[in-house]
Amino acid sequence: MKQKSKVGGMLMLGSLRSAGITTYMRNGKVITRVAQSFQKRSNTRYQFIQRQRMRHTISLWKKLKYCNVMFTQRPVAYQNFASLANRLPAVFFSWRCRDVTFLIPGIPISDGSLPTINQYLGEVDGVPALLTDFKKTDLDFHDTLRLYTAEQKCGEFPEIEFSMRELSFRELTLVDGRFVLKGEEFADNLKGWALVRVNRDRCSPQGIVTRCTFYEQYTTEEAMQKAAKEYGGLTETNITHFL
Repeated sequence: MKQKSKVGGMLMLGSLRSAGITTYMRNGKVITRVAQSFQKRSNTRYQFIQRQRMRHTISLWKKLKYCNVMFTQRPVAYQNFASLANRLPAVFFSWRCRDVTFLIPGIPISDGSLPTINQYLGEVDGVPALLTDFKKTDLDFHDTLRLYTAEQKCGEFPEIEFSMRELSFRELTLVDGRFVLKGEEFADNLKGWALVRVNRDRCSPQGIVTRCTFYEQYTTEEAMQKAAKEYGGLTETNITHFL
């Protein structure tokens, strides 16, 4: 069956991919072009890194989207998340690994119009803690706080488990006028956290803070070369000849 579609100002009449034939109309004339590719799909170093980065971004979103996250700075939440997550370091892993995820500092948890809460891990009176620069005077009547937790599982197929719970302000401690959340769990090197301020349909932009370094072994040149080899190796160019 002849197919019609509009592509770049041309009326595409049909395509026989197995024969390498494409037929289209331009300026009232029907043009037939034969395309033969003499190389496999291009997989330059840059392309491979970007594909691996996007693959990890998609896997992260599959895990995170069920945790009542807020990404409100773009019409589509996933696009908002992906624009931020694609800035993370690329991690390289086997094509056999389905939806693996790695706990990386800065994984975006929310994006909104409220001010960011700067937060980091430390200690208060000898107790591990999540410290912030969020002051009591910053509070609004409609504010709520959500604590997101990410835990790295280091099995054959590494993955993160995300969870979220709403905090009571009574769980927080004031240190020098700033809110702090204390607990032994904040000493766990396979976990990460993000404290998100929510006010009705607005939220603060936050990313994961963690001491986890498990992901680093998947960011090396050796890891990249090993993964690329499984995809058929890296290429430099992709030449297509039109006859």
